[in-house]
Amino acid sequence: MLVNTTGIVLGKIKYQEHSLIVNCYTKEYGLQSYILHHILRKKKGKINPAYFLALSQLELKATHKKNQSIHKINDVRLLHTYTSLHTNVYKSSVALFLAEVLQSVLKEEEENSNLYNFLETSLLWYDLNEFNANFHILFLLKLSQHLGLYPNIKNIDQHFFLHDANYAKINTLKELLGINFDTLSSIKMTAQLRQDILQEILHYFSVNLGSFKQPKSLAILHNVFN
Repeated sequence: MLVNTTGIVLGKIKYQEHSLIVNCYTKEYGLQSYILHHILRKKKGKINPAYFLALSQLELKATHKKNQSIHKINDVRLLHTYTSLHTNVYKSSVALFLAEVLQSVLKEEEENSNLYNFLETSLLWYDLNEFNANFHILFLLKLSQHLGLYPNIKNIDQHFFLHDANYAKINTLKELLGINFDTLSSIKMTAQLRQDILQEILHYFSVNLGSFKQPKSLAILHNVFN
């Protein structure tokens, strides 16, 4: 079946010598995997490998076959051309981290337009606005809402969310739960507090999502921010 859809790149792995397998979260079909044969050959083809950077937003023409886990991309173009997300070292490090988290938590092969729209609009916001070191924290909190895990602000200090609660973390989380990205600059926190809150969120994901894996890119994120 030939399909037209949009998708957000979550990850890729090299297959054999010149091919790639790419995981995308698509608007109409949820999580899907695609193979691109011979895309890494020195002779350039019609599809540019640079399209498949972490969190790139693409317009895809693909062949989906029933009972197959990996489909074929026939043609692709950039849906949105980022201005800074892949060129700013801080933003690109966050993008790698978020892509790894998304690849771990998104498993459904079905349409979820609300979740897709959240990903699309929040990433565009991040690209078009100045770097904010707290973006990934708010992104993960808002993502938890789409995963059915959004914490109750009245119980934010309970151990089922914070396994190591203190006033600074509780107060900052309450502030974050009440804002959107446009007011993110109003939240001030130290690098250590940011790191502590991130660890709490990742712990919360691991408790509630059995398949969640601690992101390997977390260490890189800490190094860049510090």
